[in-house]
Parts: sequence; C-alpha cells; structure tokens
Amino acid sequence: MTKPGKELLFLALGGSGEIGMNVNLYGCDGKWVMVDLGLTFTDPAYPGVDLILPDLDFIERQRDNLLGIVLTHGHEDHIGAIPYLAADLGVPLFATPFTAGLIKGKLAEEGIADQVELRIIESEGSFQLGPFGFRYVPLAHSIPEGNALLIETPYGNVFHTGDWKLDEEPLLGTPSTAEELTEIGDAGVLALVCDSTNVFNDSASGSEAAVREGLDAVIRAATGRVLVTTFASNAARVQTLGQVARDCGRQLCVAGRSLDRIVRVAKSVGYLQDFPPVIDFDAAMKLPPSQVMIIATGGQGEARAALSRIAFDSHQIKLSAGDTVVFSSKQIPGNEMAIGRIQNALAGRGVTMITDRQAHVHVSGHPGRPELELMYKWIRPEIILPVHGELRHMAEQERFARSLGVPRGIVQQNGDLLRLAPDGPKKIGNERAGRLILDGDVILPADGSTMNERRRIASYGAIAVTVALDNTGRLRGEPAIASQGVPVEEDKADFVAEAQDAAAEAVAKNRKKDEAALREAIRLAVRRVATAWTGKKPVVDVGLIRV
Repeated sequence: MTKPGKELLFLALGGSGEIGMNVNLYGCDGKWVMVDLGLTFTDPAYPGVDLILPDLDFIERQRDNLLGIVLTHGHEDHIGAIPYLAADLGVPLFATPFTAGLIKGKLAEEGIADQVELRIIESEGSFQLGPFGFRYVPLAHSIPEGNALLIETPYGNVFHTGDWKLDEEPLLGTPSTAEELTEIGDAGVLALVCDSTNVFNDSASGSEAAVREGLDAVIRAATGRVLVTTFASNAARVQTLGQVARDCGRQLCVAGRSLDRIVRVAKSVGYLQDFPPVIDFDAAMKLPPSQVMIIATGGQGEARAALSRIAFDSHQIKLSAGDTVVFSSKQIPGNEMAIGRIQNALAGRGVTMITDRQAHVHVSGHPGRPELELMYKWIRPEIILPVHGELRHMAEQERFARSLGVPRGIVQQNGDLLRLAPDGPKKIGNERAGRLILDGDVILPADGSTMNERRRIASYGAIAVTVALDNTGRLRGEPAIASQGVPVEEDKADFVAEAQDAAAEAVAKNRKKDEAALREAIRLAVRRVATAWTGKKPVVDVGLIRV
C-alpha cells in the first residue's frame, strides 16, 4: 500500500490513456485528495452494459487517508460515477453551486442523498484539506462553472485545468482573465496538469457567440420542423438554442430527461434566466412546422435517447420529409455506427440533416494549440503533465509544451504512480487502475466472469442440456436440448436430434463417473455436435435431474 511521504505524488485512476472517466489523485504528507470521479459510456465490447466506472481499489484500501473529492465541473466524465462509488469512500464532496446541483439530483435518484456529504464552494472560493489548499479558478467550457484548481502543497503548486477553452464572448459565467492567470504563474507553479483533447487542432476552439450566428442562418433557411441535438450538459449551447429559437420566431420544445434536468438546475442557481418558455410535445405537434424548434438528446446515437426514438417513430415528436435535424455537437470517435444508424433512419423519412461539416453549428469546449500555447505562457509551469486524452494526445501535448519552453514533462497512463516533488517528475510505481461495469443494478469487474461469459454467448450462442437419470445413473427419457443464437435455423430439429443422441451416448459411457465428470462428458459431446454443424463452439450448460 502506497502512502505518501514527504513528497507530492500524482496517480490517475481514469482519464489518462482514454477520453472520459476522469479520476485523479494527489498525495502528500500521508494524505490523498481526489479530483473528479467520472464515468464513461459503453462500447460493443461490453454487451448489455450502459455505463463503465473506474476501479477505485487503490484508494478504497486507503480510504482512511483520503480527505475529500473535489469536482472541477458537472460533465458526466467528471461526476458521473459519484452516485455509484462515492458513498463507499465516506469522504465529503466539494463543488461549485451548479455542479453541486447536478450531484444533488444524482444522489437523490439513487436514494443516497443522506449518505454523502456535499459541500458547496462559491465561485473562486478557497478551502483547505489537510496539507492541500484548493482554489477554484473559473475557465470557459461548454457547461456553467467550468473550473481549474490551483492546488497549493508544501512541495509546490499544481494548476489542474480540468476541461477548458478560451472564449472571448462566453454566454454563461465569467472566466478568469489573462492577467489573473498570469498572476497565478507569477506566484510559481510546479506542475500544469492539462486537458489534451484537442492538442492536434491547429486552430482555437472558437466562441459560442459565433455558433449562434451559424445556427440562426441554418434555422432561418429551414421551412419545416427543426430539431437540434446537442449534449444535454452543454448548458451554454442550450442557452444559445433558446436565443436562436427566439431569433427565428419558433416556439421551443425540449425532448430528453437529461435536458430537463440541466435546464432546471441551471435556473435554480441563476443561469438561463432569459430562456424562452417551453411547450410540450402535443403543443409542438399541433403548431405549423415552421413555428416550432425542438432541442433533443441523442446526437451520439444513444439507443434510448430522444433522437433515436424520434428517428424510429417511437416518440410523440414526429419528423417527416421537409423537416431538418441539426447535429450541434462533435461526433465522438467510436460512435460512428450508432450515429449512422440514426441518420440513415432520418434519411429514409426524407429529413434533411446538417452537421458541423456543412455549417458552423458547433464549437469545441477544449483547447486547440493556440490556446494551449497561451496557457503555457501565462502559467509558466516547471512540469507539463498531460491528462484527459488518449496516449497519442498526451504524448503530443508533452512534446508541444516542451518545444515552447516548459522545462520538464512526463507522459503517464492510468495506474502510473508519479512523484512530482522532490526531484520530479518521475514514475515510481504502478498501481491497479481498471474498469468496472454497471450491469443493471450490479457493479462488476469489466473483464470478470460475467462479462466474459456474455461475450462468448454473444459470439457463439448457448445450448442448455437437461438430462434425467434414475438411481443407477441410467437415462430416463430423451435429453432436453434448448439452443439460443446457434446458427441452425431450418435444420434445428435435425440438429437437436443429433445433439440428443450425443448426450445419451455420453451418459451411457460415463454414468458411473462422478457428477462433475459426467456433466463435462455431456457438455463436450453436445458441443462437438454443434461445432460439426456450425463451425462454432457455443456455451453449453448441462443440468442433471435425479428421478
């Protein structure tokens, strides 16, 4: 068990080597603090699973030395795992008001609001946790109250950016100025722990105000219903869309529970005060198509989100030829097939689609190279420590920062234990940093027996064999065979008959063996038949009944 000594340590348990599921630990003088506790969304490697969570085994074994969890902002990849994992850690959470409002809702939904202490820190507020001093530093992002953290320790200061960008015309909140960030650099910064997402972009991310102009042009040109899909948590874009609806003389309808929640929480803490009134689905469908605009979730192809249900005609909102869907978001790598499925369904209905490739309908919430260069200039760190990216993103940011004069840098991945001071940065060990899955209501290892079995069943199919035996071990009646997902189709009856014969023969040859050996003989006999028929090796489960 690694307990910090007279040193400053860093350990990512998520978000380094991947985009999503951000969890970072800082340690010094025997204590740890956690920055963010996020999740990521599933992919086809995890059939039947919606959410992937970080494995916190390392810090769970040291929970007595964990002082708290500090949240930078309210995106799912930074707070999404809180309702599933925070209660077991037993430490307080710290967040600014909007982020805290989102967390409160999540804890209430899970019925654990009274089990987790949530402390609200005002914007630009400071607080102390053992040897760590924290100060929230507002930065622009695609959600209200995006924050960096200035972390003061006896061994040097860390500037942990969280997710950020530069925006000269932000619609929500007031980010720190160049002068304020320069003052932080003047005081001395040991390490800049920095967002790597858009390091390959040669241009800056762009302003949200410019998106309003692009959306205005697109929606004014549309004659039918218009649906705009964006990330629900992008409250700045939701604010923009409210303004666009008003600009274009359209009444606004919101489709998606997560959008409803974001709007409600934002209004409760003073944002979206001029957001236009929202009409319900029935009212939206009764209006002339040219007078309505819908904001919907599901732009990343999520099967249960509003846009998917609309595309496949299982929602109260209906779209048809002449209507327009605007994808006001970036396509996340890995979601191409899911998004394509929805776009094909919409195309089949004659719906026009517009993405950021055709019009200026989206800007990123992460910094491009010009913004990164300015941050290095203002903060002037001794060390660049890239996070929030795949390995290629982090390696490129380390190279880029070093080329611009940052003296030292290190590229790390989840599980790499680093010493930042003294004499850092240096990798001093490797700790467990895996994945968990939320499977229904159960949290399991992502690559444990349940998921491995499900992958096998998904790939090869399954056969259940039930055999009735008398007291002497002889067969009573025919073995019962049931198959699922085994590619026999029209020949299924013949296949089942042959599998029954094989099971019966296995019983006859092995009836005097112990039960485990008999089950295995039956299993192998039936699987051999399946392999001969299909070329596949399905999962075979054998049940024995004594009669």
